Amino acid sequence: MGLTMWDSKFEEILRRYLPFLSPEEPLRPDTGLRDAGLDSLGTVELLGVLESEYSVTFPEDALSLESFASPGVLWEKLSAARVTA
Repeated sequence: MGLTMWDSKFEEILRRYLPFLSPEEPLRPDTGLRDAGLDSLGTVELLGVLESEYSVTFPEDALSLESFASPGVLWEKLSAARVTA
């Protein structure tokens, strides 16, 4: 699973909120965002930045801990929001 499925902007934004993930460490689709240091405040900030940068609004049902479990899941939710935007 070496290919990333998201764009570089997404990874750049996400990495800002993952203090336990070193710059050399790859961001994998199944990386645990909580394990990488994403906390509740970071989740709220990240949500705002993603909505702003991608000009989307996450639907209410996407605002859950499960949506922010891993980069792969979060990218899926973001992609779905972009389709309906």
